Amino acid sequence: MGRTLQNTMVNLGLQNACDEAIYQLGLDLEELEEIEEDAGLGNGGLGRLAACFLDSMATLGLAAYGYGIRYEFGIFNQKIVNGWQVEEADDWLRYGNPWEKARPEYMLPVHFYGRVEHTPEGVRWLDTQVVLAMPYDTPVPGYRNNTVNTMRLWSAKAPNDFKLHDFNVGGYIEAVLDRNLAENISRVLYPNDNFFEGKELRLKQEYFVVAATLQDIIRRFKSSKFGCRDPVRTCFETFSDKVAIQLNDTHPALAIPELMRILVDVEKVDWDKAWEITKKTCAYTNHTVLPEALERWPVSMFEKLLPRHLEIIYAINQRHLDHVASLFPGDVDRLRRMSVIEEGDCKRINMAHLCVIGSHAVNGVARIHSEIVKQSVFKDFYELEPEKFQNKTNGITPRRWLLLCNPGLADTIVEKIGEGFLTDLSQLKKLLPLVNDEALIRDVAKVKQENKLKFSAFLEKEYKVKINPSSMFDVHVKRIHEYKRQLLNCLHIITLYNRIKKDPTKAFVPRTVMIGGKAAPGYHMAKMIIKLVTSIGNVVNHDPVVGDRLKVIFLENYRVSLAEKVIPAADLSQQISTAGTEASGTGNMKFMLNGALTIGTMDGANVEMAEEAGAENLFIFGMRVEDVEALDRKGYNAREYYDRLPELKQAVDQISSGFFSPKDPDCFRDIVNMLLNHDRFKVFADYEAYVACQAQVDQLYRNPREWTKKVIRNIACSGKFSSDRTITEYARDIWGVEPSDLQIPPPNLPKD
Repeated sequence: MGRTLQNTMVNLGLQNACDEAIYQLGLDLEELEEIEEDAGLGNGGLGRLAACFLDSMATLGLAAYGYGIRYEFGIFNQKIVNGWQVEEADDWLRYGNPWEKARPEYMLPVHFYGRVEHTPEGVRWLDTQVVLAMPYDTPVPGYRNNTVNTMRLWSAKAPNDFKLHDFNVGGYIEAVLDRNLAENISRVLYPNDNFFEGKELRLKQEYFVVAATLQDIIRRFKSSKFGCRDPVRTCFETFSDKVAIQLNDTHPALAIPELMRILVDVEKVDWDKAWEITKKTCAYTNHTVLPEALERWPVSMFEKLLPRHLEIIYAINQRHLDHVASLFPGDVDRLRRMSVIEEGDCKRINMAHLCVIGSHAVNGVARIHSEIVKQSVFKDFYELEPEKFQNKTNGITPRRWLLLCNPGLADTIVEKIGEGFLTDLSQLKKLLPLVNDEALIRDVAKVKQENKLKFSAFLEKEYKVKINPSSMFDVHVKRIHEYKRQLLNCLHIITLYNRIKKDPTKAFVPRTVMIGGKAAPGYHMAKMIIKLVTSIGNVVNHDPVVGDRLKVIFLENYRVSLAEKVIPAADLSQQISTAGTEASGTGNMKFMLNGALTIGTMDGANVEMAEEAGAENLFIFGMRVEDVEALDRKGYNAREYYDRLPELKQAVDQISSGFFSPKDPDCFRDIVNMLLNHDRFKVFADYEAYVACQAQVDQLYRNPREWTKKVIRNIACSGKFSSDRTITEYARDIWGVEPSDLQIPPPNLPKD
């Protein structure tokens, strides 16, 4: 979620008033804003997408709630020590959180472990351990429409009799200390992005948020009138007309068996009716196609932790497989492929399959990704129910990602086309006829230069690094992952360095390359990539021959508040994942809206960005999905590129020989070995096209006027990538609600 103060002032239309008031007290509002901690309660794009969605849902007047876990410790703070990432606990609540309100009156019990008893009266889940879920509410204001929605985050509390009721042998102190075991559930965010780690505590977290949220939803449904004459609503016929649950990836997949458990075991709805209600209520968004990211939980873990849910999943799967078998008699391989249960040495539950079966809608997050979902990941399911599969291309909120972080650019746009674009971003199209307007070209370039100067000053103050603000700011910020190919960027940096060294008198376009992002603490290769970036920086930045023509900066502790500073200052946005691996990307959209040009592959939302702005207004390079597939069939041989391309060979040999790690020449052998022998993401295959494309970037940057015209065209065509558009599509196509742009009257005016 990042910081809340400035966002609240912007959405309430109070920023100027507060600015002035604080100024009159002899204080600086920006200084105050810098004191607030980021709320970093997610890993990367998926968590930030949810935050943008909350802003858009409130702005569109939807009665929507965001549910999650109130982690005591969010994503770790990243320190760079001797070029290596070191993690520090993110104690973001240390000084309290003024934006949250604890709601102990809505505290709910969540059950774990225990056993299942089948009786003539129904099924009972007995002898469970209970953990209490305490809700904390954070207001989510819409943009100047007097709407305030709620984000409700659950915190784990031990019940007062925890470990004290059974066979108490006087271990009172020990029992009270053991309360920590229950409360550990909401202690810390698992820091993996696009990677599944099957830990029991993580499964507990996933059930905890689901069980608390579903009780909350059902309590709210029962207490609402909905024209029902019963004092308490017991009829669930209309449940799916009144409630929609959107599963943000498979992490809340347990909502499906949990809703079934409540309907069947507790509310005594018959199975088929309960299943119909569950399917009509739930919808699933897929966020990745990487196999290592798919959640596959061991059956043995479920058996112990959630025995009743395991039974329900088996029953769901049995009915599902019976249906498939009736349509494809004798096709046992299809049954194996489509089962929720994966057989093998360790039986596992495939949560994605559970989500597809238990939802009425399944969507990917960019057109190309949604096609891959249909044609490969869920191919069998698509053949069964093609009408279930949709696309909803991601978006970003223009309030935080333009108005808040780039007020200079926002003002420049308002001067030309008014402020309607802030709630209808497609209006940016009105800038297209002005692409040759000299005043606009000058103002857009001037705002960018001011943003670069401000960011340069920030880097100098915070990190003691001096950079050339007239150089091209080449920015690559996202989680560190092999598929995102920060290594391809490294190879380009080394190539530029070698070219400068080879011909020092030649005129080079000066660049400051900034790379930032966190590596999962257990991801060895990602940590090595960070060490490589910092090591390249150590060589390049201290070479007098290079001077200020090339600088390499690793941006420490990349997070929302740092993104808000670096994105408005960027000239070039790097979006260079192997085609077919980045589901959408959302950073790409933020850079486009803030006047950077994109160098990227035809992957994720880059495809649609190129379609909106015209491919000639982006720097598109490299293999398409078809080329990657063809190369897989042929067999990718990295050595072939290494032998054929002298500049690539030179760069790889330098990494390998210890040129960038003279004190530890063997430092990067794992990286080189991976690149040459088992690189799933084919870095070398795109190297030649990438370096050539970067030369085109240099060429255009030499002509500031033409560069800025391209920037204006990009901004003018970024309207599709508002999360307001995305949410409008979810509302109409999946949830069955109508968004409204009506302003409700402020609370100080009497109601009609």
